[in-house]
Amino acid sequence: MTNPVSLTLQGVCFHLPDGRALFSNLNESFDGRRTGLVGRNGVGKSVLARILAGGLEPSAGRCLRSGRVHYLGQQPAALPGQSVGSLAGLDRIIAALERIEGGSAREEDFDAVGERWDVRERLHRALSAAGLEHLRQDTPAARLSGGEAMRVALAGAFLSGAEMLILDEPSNHLDREQRRGLLAQLQGWGGGLIVVSHDRELLEPMERIVELSSLGLRGYGGGYSLHAEARAREREQAQALLEQRKAQRRRQERALAEQRERLEHRLARGAQQAAQANQAPILLGRQRDRSQASSGRLRARQEEAREALSQRVREAAAQVAEEVPVVLFAPDAFAAPACVAELDDIRLPHLRGPLREVSLKLLRGQRVALTGPNGCGKSTLLKVLAGHRPTQAGRRVLQVEAAYLDQHFSTLDARASLLEQMLADNPRQSEGELRTRLALLGLDADRVRQPSASLSGGERMKASLARLLYAERPSRLLLLDEPGNHLDLPALQALEAMLRQYPGTLVVVSHDEAFLRRLGLTQRLEATACGWSLSDWAE
Repeated sequence: MTNPVSLTLQGVCFHLPDGRALFSNLNESFDGRRTGLVGRNGVGKSVLARILAGGLEPSAGRCLRSGRVHYLGQQPAALPGQSVGSLAGLDRIIAALERIEGGSAREEDFDAVGERWDVRERLHRALSAAGLEHLRQDTPAARLSGGEAMRVALAGAFLSGAEMLILDEPSNHLDREQRRGLLAQLQGWGGGLIVVSHDRELLEPMERIVELSSLGLRGYGGGYSLHAEARAREREQAQALLEQRKAQRRRQERALAEQRERLEHRLARGAQQAAQANQAPILLGRQRDRSQASSGRLRARQEEAREALSQRVREAAAQVAEEVPVVLFAPDAFAAPACVAELDDIRLPHLRGPLREVSLKLLRGQRVALTGPNGCGKSTLLKVLAGHRPTQAGRRVLQVEAAYLDQHFSTLDARASLLEQMLADNPRQSEGELRTRLALLGLDADRVRQPSASLSGGERMKASLARLLYAERPSRLLLLDEPGNHLDLPALQALEAMLRQYPGTLVVVSHDEAFLRRLGLTQRLEATACGWSLSDWAE
């Protein structure tokens, strides 16, 4: 069946409150194909998604829409008094249905319900399929965890009756099984789809990848692997073209210099011959004027040639400007005791059943993946290890400095700039060195001077990592809770490379198995029905 939905951008621009252009002159069409929207952190993907959905007006240009569109943002937050039904976006329909059942004959109530008389039953089935059978439509949404809120919002999106879904980082708060369930739902979805994501497994089955960069929008057929291969070829070709044009400019610069030198020799020889021929002063003056005019014309032609060459170099350089690598430095090697941390018969707060009790010994150089379903206590265990959460029983011993990175960027002061916080962390480090390291992370001079709250999710994650890793005394125990969330693909690859080189002990929570496989892990600590189970890492 042909899907008539389409979204078309015509010369779309968006300017930030300070007047800077986030992107300019975007022209692209999105149809019924499953499309992944990718790009570096801070480039404006979420803003573009909201423009496509109609929730935000562009500064210039327009977006034409055909078909009903449903947009789901990165972090569906429950408002005070909101219920599960309203978080799913179905409260208006359910309320109209309840009024009809109570005797209402208002036309607007029947229009709101349309053909969806079984909306409550469908919501219940969708919640049960998502592992949320304990929720009702009137359950207060404030009780939900981040993962539960995302699953409720996703259930509502698929029940929305939309012909196009726009989902912004929908897998961020989902565990491994829930991600697989989302993949199955997306593959079974019959409407148009745009997924903003850095999740390689989620992007792989897409029919099309569209990349947003400072150069605009560029579409690629196929999923993530094909996109990555095509981009690698383009990078090689763009770099080769840049080197070719630089070499061409050097050759022509030498030719222009030789041409100028030959003219100056001719002019000097002509002036000398004229002076030796005893010509009248007026004739000498005219010859000098002609020589200067010839020299001026040559200079003008050469300047035009130089500018044309430089413009060709700038055009080639613009094609590789986006390819500046993201670099995250691992701390230098440091000494550490054989046992860096120990939990002895610890009773974790707010947990029940076998997962409530844990004993664990972390050794020097141990690298552990902490895995399990949402709500099993992974974040609680990390917080106890870091000393951020008290225990109800047992003994906790920490022999080294521990650095804890949570999912909510709590190490950042939202009101202070990142540069201010980095300077406070590193009183003996020069501002120039810190700014260089932040620039290599893709955080430019303007961004690091703004309040941290103004940074995008990916930029705040980079900032949090920078504060942990570039502190004056680097931590010998690194505790990371979903560090890949919000990071763009180049930053995620830089994080993978850094963590492989990290010399200390590492415990990392992640539902991204592709990310975990690249870290050189030694053990997996998994939450199971029988309790916490530690085993050797196996691919």
